[in-house]
Amino acid sequence: MRTTVTLDPDVEAKLKATMRERGVSFKAALNDALRAGLSGRPPAARRYRMPTGKLGVRPGINLDKALRLADELEDEEIIRKLEQGK
Repeated sequence: MRTTVTLDPDVEAKLKATMRERGVSFKAALNDALRAGLSGRPPAARRYRMPTGKLGVRPGINLDKALRLADELEDEEIIRKLEQGK
């Protein structure tokens, strides 16, 4: 079916960006956008994976108590500064 469609400037810009990204024609980009919008289903979300790495924690240190350890180290530093008169 042939028809004339008047697009708002922001919609036109998004459609042109989609055409460039996917390397498709105006017709294909518009039809894909309309199909997605009229289907009523949100697009499938991609699962996000967080890259992990070794923390280099020494044996014997329990990270479950990390805040307690940080408090103790901070207290020791405050006491040391008080003893030095700072």
